[in-house]
Amino acid sequence: METKRFISLKIPRKLLLIFLYIALPCMVIGQSEICDNGIDDDRDGLIDLNDDDCPCEIVEPVSLIPNPSFEEMKCCPNGRSQLNCASQWIQASEPTTDFIHTCNWLGWNDFPPPFPFPDGQGIMGFRDGRVRGNNQPEPYWKEYAGACLISPLKADSVYRFQFDVGFVDPRKSPPIDISFFGTPSCEYLPFGLGNEAFGCPSNSPNWKKLAEVNVSGGSGNTWVNTSLEITPDEDIYAIAIGPDCGLVSTPISIYYFFDNLILANFEAFNLEITETDHPCSSDFTLSVPFNSEFDYQWYMDGVALAGEVNAGLSQNYGEGNYQVRILDGVSCRVSASYDYQIPEFEVPATVAICPGEYYEFGDLELTEPGIYLDTFPNQDNCDSIVTLDLSIIGLTYDTLEVNIFKGETLEYGGTALKDEGEYPFTFTSTLGCDSLVLLKLVHFDIHVPNAFSPNEDGINDKFFPFTPPGEIRSYNILIFDRWGNKLYEGQEWDGTEALSGVYVYVIQFEFNSGKSKTLSGDVTLIK
Repeated sequence: METKRFISLKIPRKLLLIFLYIALPCMVIGQSEICDNGIDDDRDGLIDLNDDDCPCEIVEPVSLIPNPSFEEMKCCPNGRSQLNCASQWIQASEPTTDFIHTCNWLGWNDFPPPFPFPDGQGIMGFRDGRVRGNNQPEPYWKEYAGACLISPLKADSVYRFQFDVGFVDPRKSPPIDISFFGTPSCEYLPFGLGNEAFGCPSNSPNWKKLAEVNVSGGSGNTWVNTSLEITPDEDIYAIAIGPDCGLVSTPISIYYFFDNLILANFEAFNLEITETDHPCSSDFTLSVPFNSEFDYQWYMDGVALAGEVNAGLSQNYGEGNYQVRILDGVSCRVSASYDYQIPEFEVPATVAICPGEYYEFGDLELTEPGIYLDTFPNQDNCDSIVTLDLSIIGLTYDTLEVNIFKGETLEYGGTALKDEGEYPFTFTSTLGCDSLVLLKLVHFDIHVPNAFSPNEDGINDKFFPFTPPGEIRSYNILIFDRWGNKLYEGQEWDGTEALSGVYVYVIQFEFNSGKSKTLSGDVTLIK
């Protein structure tokens, strides 16, 4: 019977460790990435959604409205009524909407838009009724913007129109019914041509109201995101948006803003991330519409958040790039990214105090003039970076330089001044403290000759004033005889048409500063 022998190999321990060090990583590389555990399972330096091993279709609503955030421009607006500068937008009504963009024009002084804008640098502004300068209300003055859709809304299909409405304040932007109108052909856009009192689009047989939603701006200076659902009964090729058809009776003009107009098939919004509360609030979270057939997983910067498996986040994880994945048993879909950044606002401030007083700025009591910087929370708990320019009234002189003609008198601070010099004055400011002014009185350096002799000897042949360079823009000389007859008007009088004698001159000066002055006197003509 044959005996089998087993050979026992003794591998040195050092050599075994080297083998394991080389071989084990190769064994791990063959492992697949698990896409929702926050671990780099295959050790390739990429975790979860950041790894190509975790493919998932990105789903986001694509607006059927062209240029939905007013970012594409044909020109930079420099004033009101320039919606034509926003690419692919049409001024739908005779009353005109406004294109507002940070490239230049930021809207009416009476209707400042809330900052920052929801999406990008452009927005649209519109009125719902207005009041003219003679306090005459125009309730039919309604402003609408329109567009031909990228593709039509199909009859009996469900769509969502999601958008942001901006409010000035409760008085100038009260709650409003925002309306959405449609027409079966782009040829009906614009409507009501030539009639500023036409009112809303549905006053035309070619237009119909598709939906409306009531929106309130609360205390104002804010943007409100809202939406409405639409199921058209015919194909819609063009739309108009703006106020409801109801007439508005108000003693002032009212005004609103639009931005980020997303119109898409309703199903496209299943994975759209929306905010809860203000981005600066500690209670700020994110959510998507709930569907009981979906399994959810939230990610921050592509890495799974442990336990976040519901339609809404359970807490605020701070700034970052958020996405949510859904599994429905058939497909894997992931939302578009939501970039969460806590906004900061820069606020300039100019303050004046009296000597010996102080100004409270945060924890400081400021007594010295200068530029100070600090950060304070605003009403939404956002950081407001305040740049304070503090001045002390009366600590230094305000210098005022005044020019008069020699012989004239200047009344200032209850004092009559005629001689050149520096005169200090002390006044009481609106704050009740001393305000110091140093008045510098200077005579105009203008010399008008009292005689001339036009004998062509090259000396005093013509009459004209001698003026300092850089002060006089122009002057005009008028010459009269003793009976008041005008003999000459112009820049230089040569006296050729007159006899020897005394004549009256009037010289009108225009200064570069914009001021004007008239001098008069006698001049003797010697022949």
